[in-house]
Amino acid sequence: MWIAGAGMTRFGRRDENLQDLMAEAGLAAMHDAGIERPDALVIAAMNPEEFTGEGNYGSLIATRLGLSYVPALRVETATSSGVAAVYAAYAAMAAGFHRSVLVVGGEKMTHLPTPRVSEIIGRSIDPHERSYGTTMPALAGLITRAVMHRRGLSLREISQVAVKNHAHGARNPLAHFQEAVTLEAVMESRLVADPLRLYHCCPISDGGAALVLTAERRPVRIAGIGQGADTIAVRYRTDLTTFRATQEAAAAAYRMAGFGAERVEIAEIHDAFTPFELISLEDTGLVPPGKAGRATLEGETARGGRLPVLAFDQAFRQTEHQGIERQRLRGRPERGDDRARQRRVPRHGLARERQRRRPPPDRAGRRGDAGRLDVDDPVAESVLAAGAPVVRLVGVEHDDLARRAALRTPAIVEHLDPGLGDADRVGVVAMPGEGAPVEPGAQQLDARRRPAPAHPVAGAARTFKTLTGRSA
Repeated sequence: MWIAGAGMTRFGRRDENLQDLMAEAGLAAMHDAGIERPDALVIAAMNPEEFTGEGNYGSLIATRLGLSYVPALRVETATSSGVAAVYAAYAAMAAGFHRSVLVVGGEKMTHLPTPRVSEIIGRSIDPHERSYGTTMPALAGLITRAVMHRRGLSLREISQVAVKNHAHGARNPLAHFQEAVTLEAVMESRLVADPLRLYHCCPISDGGAALVLTAERRPVRIAGIGQGADTIAVRYRTDLTTFRATQEAAAAAYRMAGFGAERVEIAEIHDAFTPFELISLEDTGLVPPGKAGRATLEGETARGGRLPVLAFDQAFRQTEHQGIERQRLRGRPERGDDRARQRRVPRHGLARERQRRRPPPDRAGRRGDAGRLDVDDPVAESVLAAGAPVVRLVGVEHDDLARRAALRTPAIVEHLDPGLGDADRVGVVAMPGEGAPVEPGAQQLDARRRPAPAHPVAGAARTFKTLTGRSA
């Protein structure tokens, strides 16, 4: 899947209502993508019924965007709702249901008193733990103390995360906070939940972000995406100093992408509390265990460092649409003033959100090495992610890739002959033995007068049946 367009509002205390903020972001993304009507709409909003008094946000935002007749649904997984919406859109496209999806997330919080906002956000905590007065900052403080005790993380290292992110936010005209802070100011700020101080915690904010995903080739591709889960009750977790859901999601994304953390050049990490950034850097494999704090102090995660983290930061506000915004920042080729802000355009980036949900089956990684193939065609990518027989375009430049793919399952290879027109396709099926390489040209079916199927998954199944005499 590819990112065709992106849009984002300014963050902070806004007078507009949530529908207008999300519409602003959605319209900007569609304009950036050059489309007027996507095939579907996925909305991310965390508990908007209590924040705004409105419900049915899928249809509500679709109507506000002028897309009343476009299928819409809402996704919610607490503070990871944004990236969950991207995941849902990706899955729908991979299954062949849609060719383009607009994903929009947003929040409106600042019109309510802070205690009320904290109460609503706290609804995502385990009910039994909440009954004892537990809040998000209290749990974050508990986890931070455990990390400091077990890994030797210092308050100075935790505070440097805030210094770095505020410095990045100061360069972003859309950021909530646009002023740098000193290390001393962070360490001496008001205590919130021991050992966390004010600058270690995100503020509440208003804003929206949106992406347009497409099956058509664009400059930026989502190479891999994953989802992980853990128990919602912190007391049932096996380790307080690591996030199991993050580890699972990162592993799934790397497996789909076909490469690991060593090739990631820039990262956008969920940062509701500064120590969570350090934990997640290690959970995603971007920094060796126990080294994230030192790497941050030494500037490795700052702009110009080895691995810039949150290089376009909004100064870590509490938001369920962060996942969309993270993908927006990674999926938008730098242009204009952006080029002056960043020395070079990274080739590989990672965006991470944490959630507590049971993940769906890992369809893409089910077929051994098939899940790690670098499928760079939208149709082929859709079929692979949907769990259908592996499909690959094989041209002159792709023959070596096909030969190196040691598949243990039958593979459909759709061969686009460079000497023919774009609509002239030759279907090839390979039936390798255990660990044998795929050999293009084993059997061929002349399909030059047959148009390419409109539905990639169904089309692949028909081709497979034609070539092998059995259903996929």
